Amino acid sequence: GMFIVSLPFAVLRGGYWAIAAMIGIAYICCYTGKILVECLYEFDVQTGRQVRVRDSYVSIAKECFGKKYGAKIVNIAQIIELLMTCILYVVVCGDLMIGTFPDGVIDTRSWMMLVGIFLIPLAFLKSLKSVSLLSFWCTMAHIFINAIIIGYCLLYIGDWGWGKVKLTLDLENFPISLGVIVFSYTSQIFLPTLEGNMEDPSKFQWMLDWSHVWAAVFKAMFGYICFLTFQNDTQQVITNNLPSAGFKGLVNLCLVVKALLSYPLPYYAACELLERAFFRGKPKTPFPTIWAQDGELKVWGLAWRVGVVVFTILMACFIPHFSILMGFIGSFTGTMLSFIWPCYFHLKLKREGLDSRAVAFDCFIIFLGVVFAVIGIIDSGRALINAFSIGLPF
Repeated sequence: GMFIVSLPFAVLRGGYWAIAAMIGIAYICCYTGKILVECLYEFDVQTGRQVRVRDSYVSIAKECFGKKYGAKIVNIAQIIELLMTCILYVVVCGDLMIGTFPDGVIDTRSWMMLVGIFLIPLAFLKSLKSVSLLSFWCTMAHIFINAIIIGYCLLYIGDWGWGKVKLTLDLENFPISLGVIVFSYTSQIFLPTLEGNMEDPSKFQWMLDWSHVWAAVFKAMFGYICFLTFQNDTQQVITNNLPSAGFKGLVNLCLVVKALLSYPLPYYAACELLERAFFRGKPKTPFPTIWAQDGELKVWGLAWRVGVVVFTILMACFIPHFSILMGFIGSFTGTMLSFIWPCYFHLKLKREGLDSRAVAFDCFIIFLGVVFAVIGIIDSGRALINAFSIGLPF
């Protein structure tokens, strides 16, 4: 939800093609989510039913890539995705604060560092239970803020620039928009766990269908309406387009709080993955556990967790281009996790029961994912290089 504020900028870059992509990618991600969960099951000849024999994205990868490399490949992609998400939260906080106080003495990088101070205490987290209630309310606040922004845009419906939305395909800028859109739909990592915890797993496909339908409708409407309002002046974070300093400041500060409260989930998940890979004790992992026998963090373990927070803050300071960075991540890990791997797993595990149309569609999505990844990474990388060549926006 946090990164929906960049979708109007995607419409600026991609025009009607970006809106079509918001709908098309929603359909593809819904389909790949279904087939990924399908790979958790195998047909039991004795009972005549589908039995859940795997429990996670990693367990499917182990089956398809091999036990030695399967978990490592997916874990690396997950860690990159989660850490980059943390970095983006810090970047968007800096963009929002500089948009609120454009003439202040504090620059964007300094705002990121100041915001980062509030993230340091997250190193003490033992579980996410303590922030679950806050996460719920910050989600409600974000929905409220989006409603306010759309309401503001509707007030200026008479001035909307209907002819400003591009019909032609801009091959230079569209791939970055595509990466942003892909990143906004990435959820495949969590779907196996979600399906396994549902009271009635038979409703999973129904839930996935309707959640993607409404996500596509809302994202397309939000991006389109906001762009029609601000047209070619649309900024990377749409709230920075609000004209009233007080109104913009209030919305931006609420979004900063939302970003800070959203940071713990990917941060905690990334720490868990890293600790599972490196800090379970020898000989399983290279380093001893960071937890003492009484269940408390060791001093050096706390320093390690603080180091992860500091790393994301420093990365945000060095790569402070929000939409370009999000496009790069979406093109890199997003296409693998949401397009390529689910279809490959489906073909690998379910090939015998698939008809020719299903095989062709899986292959098409893999091809599409590879094309999106290559073009998006090249274009986003070039855009980052060009952005740095003219100096950091501090």
